[in-house]
Amino acid sequence: MKQYYEVVAVSSGGESFDKMLEEQEVRGVVVPMTRKITPWADLKALVMLICLFLKEKPDIVHTHTPKAGTLGMLAAWITRVPCRLHTIAGLPLLVATGKKRRLLNFVEKVTYACATKVYPNSFVMKQIVLDLGFTRPEKLKVIANGSSNGINTDFFSPKASFTHIDTTDQTFTFCFVGRMVTDKGINELVHAFVRLYEKNDRVRLLLVGPLEQELNPILPDVEELISHHSAIHYVGYQSDVRPFFAASDALVFPSYREGFPNVVMQAGAMGLPSIVTDINGCNEIIIEGKNGVIIPPKDKQALYEAMEQFILNPEKVKEMAMNARPLITSRYEQKLVWDALLAEYKMLLP
Repeated sequence: MKQYYEVVAVSSGGESFDKMLEEQEVRGVVVPMTRKITPWADLKALVMLICLFLKEKPDIVHTHTPKAGTLGMLAAWITRVPCRLHTIAGLPLLVATGKKRRLLNFVEKVTYACATKVYPNSFVMKQIVLDLGFTRPEKLKVIANGSSNGINTDFFSPKASFTHIDTTDQTFTFCFVGRMVTDKGINELVHAFVRLYEKNDRVRLLLVGPLEQELNPILPDVEELISHHSAIHYVGYQSDVRPFFAASDALVFPSYREGFPNVVMQAGAMGLPSIVTDINGCNEIIIEGKNGVIIPPKDKQALYEAMEQFILNPEKVKEMAMNARPLITSRYEQKLVWDALLAEYKMLLP
């Protein structure tokens, strides 16, 4: 977008943000924002955003994530930014209950009311927003075929150049990539895998991602199994996940909620079939029986049975693996998404 616009990136600070600014060669502004409900910190961030927008006078403000969306859209509305755009990449409220759910519903409505255009990053997400009555249908639009940013299928490719992990044994490797939290289905995944291993010790589970025990911690017994089970290999956060996809036979992604998960697209582009839950995003990327299987969320038994079927039906797994990459490149190539988003910007702001 910097070929067409002056781009200023706004985010909470951190090493990853600094690295992104250096790589993308754009100007950045740090506005501390939390992922929790923190009224005073949120008010401070809102004031900082208002001051920033008054200084910069942007033509477009485009927000991502729930907290940045609410604060960014509210600040942009207050400062009368002409194009106020928000991408919905997931709704944490879908797993909330009681007073917290009512509060999150209200906040989401405020975000969309302040926006001039709202982009759900999947068609199922668009329908969820409509069913919940959060905004008018004419304000919603899915860019291209969905996803927030598409996927670079040259980078995520079995033929790309990266350091391979030595895998000389004959085990079937299931891989999970993501945050190690309850909402990603880690508890069900570890329990299902341990049960599977008791019947067949030629399987292993590769876990890639940071262990986050503050907001949404996994069960203590699951953490213990991850640390000590001989067939579970936890490698923590990795800046390049391609070697771990290449060392695996299938992705298992039993998340409770998503927007449009990059991990499932990345695994598919690397030629892996996937076991995913029947939630928005996942159930659009995966076509049942073609490039993976879809199971109910929070269902440990269904997850176990799906993983067992992958072990028992190697030819079917091979067939789904062959379909995996073409079904990603034809629908979610990054340039398709970028071109569609650029066309949207040009239409809104000639």
